[in-house]
Amino acid sequence: MTEDPPPGADPRRWKALAVTLVAGFMGLLDVSIVNVAFPSIQHALNASLSDVQWVISGYALAFGLALVAGGRLGDALGRRRMFLIALTAFILTSALAGAATSAFWLVAARLLQGLAAGLLTPQNSGLIQDLFRGAERGRAFGMFGATVGLSTAVGPVVGGLILAAFGPEHGWRWVFYVNVPIGVLALILAARLLPRWQRKPGTRADIDFVGAILLGLAVVCLLFPLVQSENGGLTKFWWLFPVGVLVGFGFLRWEVRTVRRQRASLLDIRLFTETPGYSSGAALGAVYFSGFAGIWLVLALFFQDGLGYTPLQSGLAVTSFALGSAVTSVVAGRLVSRWGRWVTVTGLSLVIVGLTLVAVLVPLSSRSTAGFAVALPLLLAGIGGGAVISPNTTLTLECVPTRMAGVAGGALQTGQRIGTAIGTAVLASIFRAGVGSSNAYERGVSLAMYGAVAVTVVALAIGLWEVWSRRTRVSAGERAVAETAVASDVHRG
Repeated sequence: MTEDPPPGADPRRWKALAVTLVAGFMGLLDVSIVNVAFPSIQHALNASLSDVQWVISGYALAFGLALVAGGRLGDALGRRRMFLIALTAFILTSALAGAATSAFWLVAARLLQGLAAGLLTPQNSGLIQDLFRGAERGRAFGMFGATVGLSTAVGPVVGGLILAAFGPEHGWRWVFYVNVPIGVLALILAARLLPRWQRKPGTRADIDFVGAILLGLAVVCLLFPLVQSENGGLTKFWWLFPVGVLVGFGFLRWEVRTVRRQRASLLDIRLFTETPGYSSGAALGAVYFSGFAGIWLVLALFFQDGLGYTPLQSGLAVTSFALGSAVTSVVAGRLVSRWGRWVTVTGLSLVIVGLTLVAVLVPLSSRSTAGFAVALPLLLAGIGGGAVISPNTTLTLECVPTRMAGVAGGALQTGQRIGTAIGTAVLASIFRAGVGSSNAYERGVSLAMYGAVAVTVVALAIGLWEVWSRRTRVSAGERAVAETAVASDVHRG
C-alpha cells in the first residue's frame, strides 16, 4: 500500500531530488577525495607541502565561506536558478582544476570550485523543504543524509580507484575531470525537472551585503588557522580566533538591527531564538562532525604511514562504515517521523560503542590483521552514523519556514564544516602526539578514537537534552490547547 502524495505535490519531485543529490554528492565528495592524490599532485606539479595543503584545505575554506550566502541567494532568487548557476560553475572549475599546469593554478581553481560547491549544497536542503511534506520529507532527508554520510566516507575509496585506473601520473587529474560528464548530465536533467521559482510571501530579493562580508570574515578567521594546522597554523594564526569571535559578534548585532528595521537579512537570528529545535540541532550537528569527520584522516595516516597500505587499500579498510551509514540513513529517514530525536540518540550511542571498540582492538591486533579487526566496529559505527545525520537534518529544519529553508540549510552545513575543520585538526594532533618519536601508530590511533568518542558523548548529551526539550514543548502545547478548550466551554456556558 502506497502513501498518497500531499495535495499539490510536484509529480516529478523524486526525480528532481535524485538529480540534485547527485550534484550535491560531487560537491561533498571533493572535500575528501583529493586526500589520496596528495603525493601524485606534489610530484606532477613540483608543488611544496604548503601548496598541496592549500589544494585540500582551500576547498574546505571556500566551501564553508559560501554556504550561508548560497542559502540566502536561493531563498531570494530561486533555488532552481541558483542550482543551475552553481552547478555550471562547479563543472567549469572542476575542468579548470584538472587542467592545471602549476600549483598556483590548481590552488586558485580549487578555491573557486569550493565557492561553487558552497553555493550548490544549500539548494538541496531548500528544495527538499519546498517539494516535500510530512513523512515524505523525512524520507527525502534520509536520502540527503545518506548522501552526506556516504560522500564523506567513500572519498578515499573513490580517489584510490581513480588513481589505480588512470595511474599516479595522470590519475589526480581525473579526480577532478570525473565531475565534468556527471555534472553536465545532472545539469541537463535539472533544467528539465526542477520546478520554476515562484516568489513566496515574505521573501525579499535584496541581499544583505554587509552581513555577507561580516559573516565571511568571521568564518575565514575561524577556519583559516584550522585548515592550516598541518603547517603550524594554530601556532602562527591563533590570534585570528578572538578576531573571528569579535567579528561574529558584530555580525549578530548587525543582523538583529537589520531584522528590527524590517530589511532583508543574510541570516535571520530568529532561526536560533524562535524556531523550535533549530539551535540545538545545529549544535548537535557541528559537535558530531567534530568527532566523526576527523577520524578519516587519522585512519588514512594509520593505514598508509603506519601499515604501508596503498591509498586504495586504505580506503577499502574503512568501507564498512560507509556501507552501514548508507543503508541506515535511508531507514532512519523513514523512522524519524515516528521516533523523533530518539533515532539520533540511538545512532550516537552506536557510534560511541563502535569507535570505542576500534580504540580497544587496534593495540591488541597485529599489523597484518588491523584492517580486518576494525571492519566490524566501523560497520557498527557506520550504522549509528547513518541514524544521526539525516534524522538530525529533518528535525532541525522541520519548523523552519520554507522562505528561510535555504539559509537555514546553509547555516546548518556551515556549522558542520567548522566542526569538520576543528575535529580534523584536533584528532590529527592527538594522533601525532600518540605516535611520537617511537612510531607507536597503534597508540596514536587509539588515543585519537578515544578523543572522537569524547566529542560524540557531548553530541549525545545535546541529543538527550533535546529529547527532554521536545517533550516539554509538546506538554506545554497540549496544556495550551486544553486551556483554550476550557475557556471556550466557559464562554459558551
